[in-house]
Amino acid sequence: MMKKFIGRNNELGLLEDAYSSNRSEFIPIYGRRRVGKSELILQFIKNKTGIYYLGKQAQEKLQVSEFLRESSEVLQEPLLSKIPPEDWKSALEAVDEKRSKEEKLIVVFDEFQWMVEESPSLPSILQEFWDRRWKKSGNILLIICGSYIGFMEREILGKKKPLSGRRTYQIFLKPFGYRDAKKFHPNYSLTDQAKTYFICGGLPLYLENFLPGKSVEQNICLNFLNEFAPLYREVDFLLREEFREVEKYYAILLVLSAGSATNKEIAQKTGIDARKLHYYLKQLMELGYVARKYPLTSKIPSAREVKYILADPLISFWFHFIYPNMSYISRVSPSKAFADRIRPGLPAYFGACFERLCRESLSFLYQKEGVEAGFEAGEYWNKDTQIDVVGLRDDNWTDIGECKWGVIRSTKAVIRELESKIDNYPNYRNATIGPRIFTRQKINSTSSAPKDIKWHCLEDLYLLK
Repeated sequence: MMKKFIGRNNELGLLEDAYSSNRSEFIPIYGRRRVGKSELILQFIKNKTGIYYLGKQAQEKLQVSEFLRESSEVLQEPLLSKIPPEDWKSALEAVDEKRSKEEKLIVVFDEFQWMVEESPSLPSILQEFWDRRWKKSGNILLIICGSYIGFMEREILGKKKPLSGRRTYQIFLKPFGYRDAKKFHPNYSLTDQAKTYFICGGLPLYLENFLPGKSVEQNICLNFLNEFAPLYREVDFLLREEFREVEKYYAILLVLSAGSATNKEIAQKTGIDARKLHYYLKQLMELGYVARKYPLTSKIPSAREVKYILADPLISFWFHFIYPNMSYISRVSPSKAFADRIRPGLPAYFGACFERLCRESLSFLYQKEGVEAGFEAGEYWNKDTQIDVVGLRDDNWTDIGECKWGVIRSTKAVIRELESKIDNYPNYRNATIGPRIFTRQKINSTSSAPKDIKWHCLEDLYLLK
């Protein structure tokens, strides 16, 4: 059965507009692995004349030869496949001579970073073709796609690089948010849609691996809990594909799987020189695996307040539950591994994930409430308190939120907890404080509850109109 393409309407619309325009277009598309860049491109070029070449770690002549074969089939020019694969310049010249000048041709170079690794002069060659031929022709749509965000930002979008300033649009493809991710499992309950998002994040490949006819528990067993399961070694594959000093990245991610940590704490626990640690953290952040966080107030945080966290949901889940239990998983059944090593830790784990979802939901809540001011969403902590949600708005309003994934036994206790945290929040700019309570289940607030508290359940967050 053909796989259904979900979402990305804005991105497809932009590409269609570029294809229909009366000028040549150059669009870099970049984003982390598994985010669906290739699927987006392949969906777009359906029923269009498009040469799609997927770069690989292979010698230049082998890649040029494959590109010529693909071009030969698309353009229906058999002689192209017979041309000796001397270099990229001669191959592009041959394709440009054979293509029709009456319709727009799409040329896609996917995983461009691997092509440049073998052919460092390729960006300069493309610059020459763009400046001297393709831009003037008005009928080329050049798409350069890459999974290494740092490479794309430096080598394609960066200043003083061959292709700098030539793009007509750019697409930074991000993982789906929680409201789009639920479209992969429309028959799940909202709770199970949220749990799936907590594990898979917004990456299409992972969401598609969770079969809609199976429960979340069954999908965890099928995808993670035996050595042949599709996601059992996914994180190991990702790290070995991206990095050389894999053991150092493992050490950093393992430290962060136990909770957020400062630069100094990571250095102490991994044994990596603090002066060199920045390089490894930068690589992890460029891939979207790790992120910075800091206590959100109106003041700029100091360096010692900045901490690092695991930002990728699947990597976080894997390091929490799979990596530490691989020996056990290898010798028991998936159901027993789940019962003994996974299930006991899930409630607390999902609770922390729910806090992140609530912070993500602020943009939708503000939109629904008609808030037009800019804002930053985050959290706050000090030695006395931990605030789950902070919405720092430009209209001198600050939202303070408490999140409860588990069963609420006393709404009064939750209210008191929130009020205590508001009292401990450093409201330096004397902003209006908006208290909010986020729960998984719908709660009927008591008549004695303060009227200014806004209550949001999971249904509110998913079904916002």
